[in-house]
Amino acid sequence: MSTLAHSSDILKGLSLTVLSEWVSILALIFGGCCSNALTLEQLTTRHPRSGNLITFAQFLIITVVFLPRFVVYRRTPIPHITLRKRRVPLAPYMLQVSLFAATSLLNNAAFAYAIPMPVHIIFRSGGLVASLLLNWLFVGRRYNVIQITSVAVVSLGVIVTTLSAAVPKRSGPGTPMTGTDPSLYATGVGILTLALFLSGLLGVLQDRMYAKYGRKDAKPQSTGRDGSEANRDVKDAPDVKAKEKKDGTGPRKADEEVPPWQEALFYMHFLSMPLFFFVRRDLLAQFHALGAEPTYNVPLPSAVRSMAAALPGSGYRVDGEVMIPEAYVPLVLNTLTQLLCVAGVHRLTARVSSLTVSLVLVVRKAVSLLISVALFRGAGREVGGGRAVMMWAGAALVFAGTVGYSIGSRQGQGRPRIESDRTKRE
Repeated sequence: MSTLAHSSDILKGLSLTVLSEWVSILALIFGGCCSNALTLEQLTTRHPRSGNLITFAQFLIITVVFLPRFVVYRRTPIPHITLRKRRVPLAPYMLQVSLFAATSLLNNAAFAYAIPMPVHIIFRSGGLVASLLLNWLFVGRRYNVIQITSVAVVSLGVIVTTLSAAVPKRSGPGTPMTGTDPSLYATGVGILTLALFLSGLLGVLQDRMYAKYGRKDAKPQSTGRDGSEANRDVKDAPDVKAKEKKDGTGPRKADEEVPPWQEALFYMHFLSMPLFFFVRRDLLAQFHALGAEPTYNVPLPSAVRSMAAALPGSGYRVDGEVMIPEAYVPLVLNTLTQLLCVAGVHRLTARVSSLTVSLVLVVRKAVSLLISVALFRGAGREVGGGRAVMMWAGAALVFAGTVGYSIGSRQGQGRPRIESDRTKRE
């Protein structure tokens, strides 16, 4: 009886652990990703040209958070700090970094060309179209009838959604037709289309890189002095472990092997940071534009008032308050929720099949779309009247096509894109 009771307690503990982990994952995805879309729309509605600054902040926060996992302290030959040894050489990353940074900048820059958030969400959900075409052209991958039909449905949905925001609208009887400037809107659609195909090309390159250097379940490889790779786990060799302990080059708990997706995620953002040097003036202008917004007056504790008063240009007030521009709040929240979204999706991909991940992300995007329409209906960027019918019809086609593609992928002929780069474009 005691053994049965003990086994029952273990099962209950495991069930609670699994349940709490799933609650955590779904909270990160639906809380983090949906909140990220919400703060992004709030910020771009008032500052549509802040795309570069948003991208920079997102890249910076991910780089800073993941950096400690890749920093290693070496004691020989002289004490120094360096980055841990990579699974993948730097060369394969270089083109991917350029494509990744360009895709992120273009997606956020599209808001400056009157692209509503609902259209933005649905348009970016059409990545299957670019993925299928590029994999067919460059990789020679074959697809089954269900996948091809599903991608055709997605394409139709993207076209319908795009046209929904391009159709002029009438605010009332006898009033002139108003709407988005066609040339401005066409430019935004062109930017999103370019970003979509660059994202698909990035997926092709990453798929090849992971096929060559191993995916998340691949065993780590060691490289000999002659450059040859040996499929042996050096961590299990006692003499190697002793040497590593002596010279400080071996992995400690903080320096253990990290999953390939974490390495790719870190280096994609870390190596992209120098590219922002070329848009530094625009970043500074956008930062000042956000700083010119009305401010929140936050009271300071008496212990820090004297220190705040001594800081030059700190915004400190005589009455013991610090002024924080309102636009900085959604910017900070957007960067933090982006981090939560990335963590949630990658934790999900480590535990379930790619089909389940695709379906969860479809539901997540549908929820983001509902939140966007519900909360920003009066923001001047809504899709109303007959255009709303077109928008919802397009959304239904895109989501149905995505589900169909995921089901068709089970038949094994055109496998969906690797999990490791999915979140970067969510």
